[in-house]
Amino acid sequence: MRIGSAKQTYAADEAIFKTNVQRAWFAALALALILFPFIASDYWQLLACLIAINIVAAMGLMILTGFTGLVSLGHAAFMGVGAYTAAYLSNHLALPFWLTIPAGGFVAAAVGAVFGIPSLRVKGLYLALTTIAASFILQSIFFNWTSVTGGARGLTIEPASFFGRALVTPGAIYWIAMPIAALTVWWARNLLRTRVGRAFIAIRDRDISAELLGIELLRYKLMSFALASFYAGMAGALWVYLFRVITPESFRLIESIFFVAAIIVGGLGSVRGAIFGAVFMTLVPELLKIGASDLAPYWPDAVKLLSPVRTIVFGALIVGFLMFEPLGLNEIWQRTRQRFALWPFRT
Repeated sequence: MRIGSAKQTYAADEAIFKTNVQRAWFAALALALILFPFIASDYWQLLACLIAINIVAAMGLMILTGFTGLVSLGHAAFMGVGAYTAAYLSNHLALPFWLTIPAGGFVAAAVGAVFGIPSLRVKGLYLALTTIAASFILQSIFFNWTSVTGGARGLTIEPASFFGRALVTPGAIYWIAMPIAALTVWWARNLLRTRVGRAFIAIRDRDISAELLGIELLRYKLMSFALASFYAGMAGALWVYLFRVITPESFRLIESIFFVAAIIVGGLGSVRGAIFGAVFMTLVPELLKIGASDLAPYWPDAVKLLSPVRTIVFGALIVGFLMFEPLGLNEIWQRTRQRFALWPFRT
């Protein structure tokens, strides 16, 4: 423990912001997020919306895998449940977005709890295979329940509206996605300080010991699956309002692997890690694509020829993190903070 870091009360020790410097940085971040849509182009506003959506989804998987220790490779399928729910309620019942988005989360939570039942009997690789099976089952439903999902053709959705004004641009959706992302991050951070969050962590560390201490494994594992799926469902609902078109191909197994990679690169077991991982996994491919595009004036075939290389570089970055920094971006952030904690007096 660093000298001077001890707290006098439990409330002070559990506070999210422990110093005035942290509060000042948070205020600066909040101000930057508010000003961002006024100064950014449509392209960067779209990326910001995607980052916000991916943060919500990654935060849900962090609750399940990072906090509770339950591996899931079907997370994107639960996003699909939320997306189809929001699209159906909007198209057939004309419900506003502020009802369809949480409805998508609740329906996905119910579905996720059902598929979480095997977690009481199996874990590790076997649980991962179970969630892959859940993904295939849901994909089959998306393809074949044509009266609800539109089948292979998918669905289109009317844009969200606010007091009669259609929210059709990424800048408009930003004011929906970013506040929801902020609320879900705040809620996940506070979850760790509750009895439920501590039960999740106890199950992750050693589920048999947790059960001996009186923690009901089935109850809390299903709760973790439901919470993770709720986050995924809301992320899927936000996604469909951003793109306004949904097909079964929108939420494939590869998208689930994307979110697993995000929480690993960001740092398992950390709310901040889910944020870092979602930002990294969203921005790096785009930045590599921009780099290839900048070479086009000097090399006309640069985008075409470097596209496979861009994918390889992206994959190499992930492998590099797993090999040389298995604790993820969050650990790099923590070491950087400690290094500058007593700067310039610290050597």
